[in-house]
Formats: sequence, C-alpha cells, structure tokens
Amino acid sequence: MRVVVIYKEATDYARQVEDYLVDFKRQTGHDLETMNPESPSGISFCEAYDILEFPTLVAISDDGHVQNQWQGLPLPTISEVSYYV
Repeated sequence: MRVVVIYKEATDYARQVEDYLVDFKRQTGHDLETMNPESPSGISFCEAYDILEFPTLVAISDDGHVQNQWQGLPLPTISEVSYYV
C-alpha cells in the first residue's frame, strides 16, 4: 500500500501540503510519496487515476487499485491517511 500526494509547488496551497507532509512524518514516522502533476510521470499518473483537482491524496493498494482518495482542501486528518501506510 502506498499513499501519493499530488500537488503543484509554488501555488497558494503548497505551504499547507508541505506542512502536512512534515507533520505526517513527525507523527507517524512515515514519508508520503509526492508527485508533480505537470511532470511526465505525474501526467500519466493523473490520467490513469482520473485526477483533475489538486492537491489530491490517493491510497493505492499493491495491485494498483485505489483504496481511498481525498481531493482539494481541507486535507484529510493524519489519522485517516496513516491507516493506509
């Protein structure tokens, strides 16, 4: 299982996402994978999982199925996401 955070840097919400990532690491000891939706791999990832809104957090099982997805703000609680890591 993995959780991917898709967001664009240098946006009005980027600081919130970056603070969330730091808090998540501090509280759980786990890092979340991040992805830029404008990178080549980010574009194909967003197309594959039909992601149109940012920021988005996606919990994906080892076989590639979406287990949960949170789009936009506010971000989900750390306890909601930590279930998937």
